[in-house]
Amino acid sequence: MTLRGVGLWSRAFRQLDAARLAEVGAELEELGYAALWLPGEMGGDVFGPAERLLAATGRVTVAVGVLNIWMHDPAEVAAAHDVVAAKYPGRFLLGLGVSHGPAVDRYAAPLRAMREFLDRIEAEARVTWPADRLLGALGARMLELARERTAGAHPYLVTPEHTARARALLGPDALLAPEQKVLLETDPGRARSLARGRLAYLFDLPNYANNLRRLGFGEGDLAGGGSDRLVDALVAWGDPERVVARVAEHIAAGADHVTLHALSADPTAPALDQWRRIAEALPAARPGSTAAAEPVTAKEGTR
Repeated sequence: MTLRGVGLWSRAFRQLDAARLAEVGAELEELGYAALWLPGEMGGDVFGPAERLLAATGRVTVAVGVLNIWMHDPAEVAAAHDVVAAKYPGRFLLGLGVSHGPAVDRYAAPLRAMREFLDRIEAEARVTWPADRLLGALGARMLELARERTAGAHPYLVTPEHTARARALLGPDALLAPEQKVLLETDPGRARSLARGRLAYLFDLPNYANNLRRLGFGEGDLAGGGSDRLVDALVAWGDPERVVARVAEHIAAGADHVTLHALSADPTAPALDQWRRIAEALPAARPGSTAAAEPVTAKEGTR
């Protein structure tokens, strides 16, 4: 699957009723976003909301970022995927992830568990579909597994530096679609305060914390909800142009697609104001265009 440009990641895509989801999805497609990503970490049905988003739109890719493999039966995942993929060929991506030890009672040997999950869904699937699944990969071994067994990787809570490292491990052909947190707030104190409120619990999850340590952040950076340096590295806050510049950094580092996770006071509500303002700032993006689906290039001075 080819996926380029800019998408949106939001818990709202799991929370909205069918009518409102259809309305929001249709608007976001008109704004030109290339993909809509819904989380799967909390378990439950991810295929129903994904199918409703697909039905409400005509062009965008709908992606799960990512389904928690400990909370789902592989045979059921394979069967549900086959149904959605058959109805909407080429428009559905399924991300798979191993979550974190503190969040899963039976967490053990995550790399082996992912291999076994992939083996099971491949055995159960009625259609061949490695081209439309990704792994929520951060470390080297999971990224290598993503390269070997899937279309690529969807790293979460990362920086452009991680994107460059991931591209080196994935090689030139795998799909790389990092998540980037954004916040349209120009006051540094307010921006960092809101960001810390949404980030702090993530730093207690080992896979994220270890990945940030590999990127050069120390214990002081991870404490107290995150240092200014860490918050600024993980969240593109400011005006829409700053968000576009951060997207360009990821693209220059090797990303094919960047999915934006807009932070707000209510993570379950659509961040429509932010999404609209960012779409206006993307190169030539206007309602009805597909500019947000096109590559965003780095301008001089943005890196």
